[in-house]
Amino acid sequence: MEASVEAIFLSTFVLISQNRMAAAADKRPDLDLQISLLTEHELTKLSQLVVEIAKRLDIQAHADPELQEVQRDIAPEVVLDEIEAQQEKN
Repeated sequence: MEASVEAIFLSTFVLISQNRMAAAADKRPDLDLQISLLTEHELTKLSQLVVEIAKRLDIQAHADPELQEVQRDIAPEVVLDEIEAQQEKN
């Protein structure tokens, strides 16, 4: 009898731990996305600053199409709002 009660408590604690780990695992992708968007936003600002420095040094960097692509600012809030809107539709 004691062993079965102990097994019930032990299995309950294991299930609670698994639920907490699953909840933490569900939050990780969202956090990774937010960090990636913030990093991209900061890198965009840095690239704009580098282009301005290049202009002052008379270096023709603005003609590079890849650099123009990097300079396009993407607001993290707008992307997150769009993702949430898409999730609500589904």
